[in-house]
Amino acid sequence: MFSVKGKNIIVTGASGVIGSAISVALAKNGARLALLGRSSKKLETSFEKISGFGNEHLQFQCDVLNVEALFKVNEEIKKKFKRVDVLINVAGGATKGASTKSEFLTAETPFKDSFFGVDLNDFSYTTELNFMGSVNPIKVFGELMAKQKSGNIVNISSMGAIQPLSKSPAYSAGKAAISNFTQWLAVHLSKVNIRVNAIAPGFILTEQNRFLLFDEKSGELTKRGKRIVDHTPQGKLGTPDDVISTIFWLLAEESSFITGITVPVDGGFSAYNGI
Repeated sequence: MFSVKGKNIIVTGASGVIGSAISVALAKNGARLALLGRSSKKLETSFEKISGFGNEHLQFQCDVLNVEALFKVNEEIKKKFKRVDVLINVAGGATKGASTKSEFLTAETPFKDSFFGVDLNDFSYTTELNFMGSVNPIKVFGELMAKQKSGNIVNISSMGAIQPLSKSPAYSAGKAAISNFTQWLAVHLSKVNIRVNAIAPGFILTEQNRFLLFDEKSGELTKRGKRIVDHTPQGKLGTPDDVISTIFWLLAEESSFITGITVPVDGGFSAYNGI
């Protein structure tokens, strides 16, 4: 039911932890992949992980905000794959300067620690990366899908799109934009048989955020980690596998009547208001 065998799939952000995990799972199950990542070293690591599952995979060091570079990649993909069945937009992230140091602005809060201390260049970059970082690949790679009159696009949103994350206004705004755009695009492309959905992961434990969630010495949850787990009804953090299973569901032919939704994969985080 959930076969991806023989499908040609593009994954952006494939050099990241979640993008790499998704890529490996798809390759293991017979998909042919084109991996895009900004970090050539990390991308090579991801590519090595999938190289044992077929020899037709492609990799491209590419910044998703560079439209000209995306068009060049597109030409190479079309030469090798001829068609594109799936685009998975994982690329995203945040910069430190786009976050506030303080959760609330009070009479005692220094302005530099509040929203008024946020670096606007970092704010703009973060919102652009999380919104246009998916819009650009769709614009470039989606045209072939439209000509084929078939395709499947999966965007990665966030809990921040559903409920803004404290101290992360730019990231949350960018993810909210991609959730909204997912709905719009699903309607726009519905007559050419292209489905568009998004996944909103909750707090997924990765090597990148482990130091924020667990104390290195004691192995216990940090104050922030405890707040997150306490606000998650299932009382635990997610893993990349939780996202992978949802990817396979959304890509399945049996899910052909599902389009225009953002699926929370969050252990109940978005359903719980804490009262």
